[in-house]
Amino acid sequence: MASSYRRILATALGGALVSGWGVLFSRRISDLEVLEALEASGVPRGWDDQDGLLQYAREASGHGEGPPPQGVLFPRNTQEVQRLLSSCNQHRVPVIPFGMGTSLEGHTLAVQGGVVVDMSQMNRVLEIRPEDLTAVVEPGVGWMELNEACREHELFLGVDPAPGACIGGMCATSCSGTNAVRYGTMKEQVLALEVVLADGTIVNTGSRAFKSSAGYDLTRLFIGSQGTLGIITKVTVRLRRVPEYIAISRVGFPSVKDACQAVIEVLQNGIQLGAIEMLDDVMCKCVNEYSNVGLDESPTIFFKFTGQQDHVESDIKRVQAITSKYTTQKYVWSVSKEERERIWESRKHALWAAKAYGNARLNGSRRKEMMTTDVCVPISQMATWIEQTKADVSRSTLIAPIVGHVGDGNFHVCIMFDPEDPAEVEEANRLNRNMVLRGFEMGGTCTGEHGVGIGKKKYLVIEKGENAVNLMRTLKLALDPYNILNPGKIFDL
Repeated sequence: MASSYRRILATALGGALVSGWGVLFSRRISDLEVLEALEASGVPRGWDDQDGLLQYAREASGHGEGPPPQGVLFPRNTQEVQRLLSSCNQHRVPVIPFGMGTSLEGHTLAVQGGVVVDMSQMNRVLEIRPEDLTAVVEPGVGWMELNEACREHELFLGVDPAPGACIGGMCATSCSGTNAVRYGTMKEQVLALEVVLADGTIVNTGSRAFKSSAGYDLTRLFIGSQGTLGIITKVTVRLRRVPEYIAISRVGFPSVKDACQAVIEVLQNGIQLGAIEMLDDVMCKCVNEYSNVGLDESPTIFFKFTGQQDHVESDIKRVQAITSKYTTQKYVWSVSKEERERIWESRKHALWAAKAYGNARLNGSRRKEMMTTDVCVPISQMATWIEQTKADVSRSTLIAPIVGHVGDGNFHVCIMFDPEDPAEVEEANRLNRNMVLRGFEMGGTCTGEHGVGIGKKKYLVIEKGENAVNLMRTLKLALDPYNILNPGKIFDL
């Protein structure tokens, strides 16, 4: 075992430049301390392949990079996680929990060295209770795989982030997705967690009951903590009944303001929709080239209707009546499964469409990466925020299409830039900074669903205030006094 770990450690690099965020990390635990901790843990599953280690040194959107970890372990059960954390805590070795690597703010980069704990081997659906509308899963289970397992019971998980995301990572980042306007974020789906703390203590935070007022809400303390307070090893989730009837409609608008005003009126009229998504004119061009769906290249709203057929048909007509006040473009809707899925997949693949669109216009220069911003504002401020952001982008040399969960005011501006060009890095960061500060002025947040990670640390104090961030630090040190769990994320100690 020792020789295997020594091969792991031989590939480790010192220091890291996280290019998209411009942060230099140099403090790194010694190889000997890591080796001693891994050998003492008795966890037998290590990775000694250099290419394998390097894949953990880059976050999903591509613009953030760090050093490879000094080891990667694949625990198979809670007991192995417990032994690993107990040993690493004793030796003060950083531990970085890793789900499927779909996060976008550098959450899983080993910025201070240490070991990545890849949870992909803990991927079992342990229990489905259709009579209670609940399931118990291990953290490595993908949300799409859980939905497949629940299909025979006509149940599904209400949250739908990027394809490939796993339940543990979704809890750690408090993600959401297109269905949040109807079912809420991950916070509303999780009933209980099994968590291993930094010293190896195992904590169970809840039950299968839909509500509880028993003590502090420990479940939500860990949701959104990004692996800085403990490693999630089991999740009890609430399931939803698959709607009897689903329809998708889309309609283009002459301006972003008209599109947002239509959505606000729909929401204020109490129409319960499954999702409300917006693509700006540039993103519609991206999607047309990528998926060939024939969208009008103007700000376009996608409405998802779910429920009983008579209610859905009534809601379709109500929404059409409202949108017709703001646009003369054709209102297109479909209930056929094939057409519905084709249209909705074009929305779900918008990120890849934007990357393809940006890189197709490089004229032989280096491949560009994407900075995916994540501002969320009150719905009354949506139109103003988007219009000001688009005006800012129009003065930029960078391509930056917009997609948004317009039903809850959360927007992603997909900024394409060359991470090796200092001028483009600065311009991408300038655009992002302006979006965040603009969102703060309007009563919003720097991240609606991606989490803080590394990329948003500098904005957290501005948004929450020193007292709130200091309280977070107090909680962190109470649960992880040696700061071994995903150090360097959310805030600095």
